[in-house]
Amino acid sequence: MTIVVGFVPTKEGRAALTRAVEEAKSRGSRLVVINSHRGGIDDETMRAAEDELRQATAEVEASGAQVEVRQLVRGNEPAEDLIAVASETDADLIVIGLRRRTPVGKLILGSNAQRILLDAPCAVLAVKG
Repeated sequence: MTIVVGFVPTKEGRAALTRAVEEAKSRGSRLVVINSHRGGIDDETMRAAEDELRQATAEVEASGAQVEVRQLVRGNEPAEDLIAVASETDADLIVIGLRRRTPVGKLILGSNAQRILLDAPCAVLAVKG
């Protein structure tokens, strides 16, 4: 079994990672952590993202979960990368974090979240930050 989680260094991303670790441990699953960027970010931002990802990976490894980390900068939307990795790994679950929305914002989910929910090849668990 495999669980794919989208990680960004925000409270929503950390909540998704925390829940994905819980799910992986309870199911005895492998965890694939994806940090996806479209590209076009400066070196300082990229280094900060890499540092956050290393710290998150260390925390996951300390929990005893089996983890694989992929930092993707391929020009794709994060939703495309998560869906592709979920298909490639034959994932059983994708975990994503959702940020709080206004009443009007609730009508339309974020484009990445909406795409994952509609196009994922497996179940999707969306968590709040």
